[in-house]
Amino acid sequence: MIRDSFNSFHEVWLIDFEFRAEDGNIPDPTCLIAMEYHSGRTLKLWQDELNQCSNPPFTNSPNTLVIAYYASAEMGCYLALGWEMPDNLLDLFPEFRNLTNGIAVPCGNGLLGALAYFGQPSIEAADKESMRQLILRGGPYLSSEKKAILDYCETDVQAMERLLPEMLSDIDIPRALLRGQYMKAAAAMEHNGVPLDKELLDILRHKWEDIKSQLISRIDSLYGIYEGSSFREDRFKNWLIKKDIPWPHLNSGKLNLQDNTFREMSRVYPEIVPLRELRVSLSQMRLNDLAVGKDNRNRCILSAYRSRTGRNQPSNKKFIFGPSVWLRSLIRPEPGFALAYLDWAQQEFGIAAALSQDPLMQEAYVSGDPYLSFAKQAGAVPSDATKKSHGNEREQFKACVLAVQYGMKEHSLAVRLGQSVAKARELLSLHRGTYRQFWRWSEAVVDQAMLHGKLWTVFGWTIHNGGNSNPRSIQNFPMQANGAEILRLACFLAMKRGIKICAPIHDAILIEAPITDIDRTIYKAKQVMAEASEAVLGGFRLNTDVEVIFYPDRYRDKRGEHMWNCIQDILKERHPGQYINKEVACR
Repeated sequence: MIRDSFNSFHEVWLIDFEFRAEDGNIPDPTCLIAMEYHSGRTLKLWQDELNQCSNPPFTNSPNTLVIAYYASAEMGCYLALGWEMPDNLLDLFPEFRNLTNGIAVPCGNGLLGALAYFGQPSIEAADKESMRQLILRGGPYLSSEKKAILDYCETDVQAMERLLPEMLSDIDIPRALLRGQYMKAAAAMEHNGVPLDKELLDILRHKWEDIKSQLISRIDSLYGIYEGSSFREDRFKNWLIKKDIPWPHLNSGKLNLQDNTFREMSRVYPEIVPLRELRVSLSQMRLNDLAVGKDNRNRCILSAYRSRTGRNQPSNKKFIFGPSVWLRSLIRPEPGFALAYLDWAQQEFGIAAALSQDPLMQEAYVSGDPYLSFAKQAGAVPSDATKKSHGNEREQFKACVLAVQYGMKEHSLAVRLGQSVAKARELLSLHRGTYRQFWRWSEAVVDQAMLHGKLWTVFGWTIHNGGNSNPRSIQNFPMQANGAEILRLACFLAMKRGIKICAPIHDAILIEAPITDIDRTIYKAKQVMAEASEAVLGGFRLNTDVEVIFYPDRYRDKRGEHMWNCIQDILKERHPGQYINKEVACR
């Protein structure tokens, strides 16, 4: 059946581009090699020939299949050349990831790693690197160098020719083509980029060392933890005791000071947020690493399908949504334009409700406030309770819901709540008692993975259980991975309908449109996001929240607001000639 589906294509083209791409800029194609799989016909086009082509040098039709390895790079070259992307795209990278996801792959997930996995010969890694450096150097090239680059490009096409028959029997063509559609959408998003306030970024880069020292004194005035530029654990411990905040410890007995711990605790104790932002900004963030193109747009490889759940894994250093959240206030629409941030409300709860077919959980999600509804269903608050009248109870039940989603046990939940273990145990018991259908389904998911060695999403993204998988990650896989399916489908549909997406952000998208057209574009985007959720969740629709940023306002994340205002105050006081006035912002 799989081969019949594959053989239904009249032409199958294996393609590979070589290109240069400076950080933040769209690729500059150097050459293209294209081989028709059935006939062996090979096309070789150098840069000047590519620039003369208004379309690919082969037919694009419903009967043509284009194959690449990590195809968003090839599709990025299509967009740079102004070519229409193919109707049918098969990317062997996500298919290899899908085949081996959760299994140790000794040589990695790149083309060389896939060849090695199947015992196929490949170019030496050192030779590959030397050719990459030659391409990145740029022209003009000697005729011998030009021939070497074309020959090198052809080796990747020939490698795919050897790899395809090894993989074909395991590729579900219709679902693989759907994954290929997302690689086209990923290329479009990388091409679009996120508009930034480059003028302010340049000021921050130039003055960053001075700003950092001032940040310590301003933000640490709330805590009294730093000594010079050093974070003092003993002072932090005293502050936690004073604030009555329980903090996770390592086996050694010391406080767990990892950033993941700060991130989790910040969700429960908002007063920790500025301290976490300061720590990240001082230790991890390198402003010069942020990838910004000549047109003042942030672009980087989205690294689609890199995570075990199939989510994107862009560089935390290069992607504007990667570093500290305060930095996102550099995102600013261009004159005459607006940005809109659309996210699926309580996405994981809604996915769990739909997949488990738990009627009470679905009822809670549809209410618009699943956390308060859970408290009502459990009999912990009266039926007429509101967020205002029973805010504390709602927060406890919200923490319980999130704990279940993350696979937390009672002790971890107690720390998160700042309550006793008995209270955490009671909340988890209420969750089990209220959402019984969900728990039967969730336990069956873990049993499936343990007994049969794998799990998969509605559209076939698979995780293989090698016997040492964490049951918590298995339990959460359906929500995370099907959430990724929803995002990918929404991005593809949005691209197909002419909606310009600047970036995907976990369970959200950032879109761009002229101010005069933003309302209509948001309406279309909300339709797309609803359709995507219904397609993955068997007709169950997820709700969508929207926040709009009009020029000259800028994006803002509340978690980074204190840090952002401190930085602006520092610029105003120490560098008044370069001070940028505070703007009212959305989000």
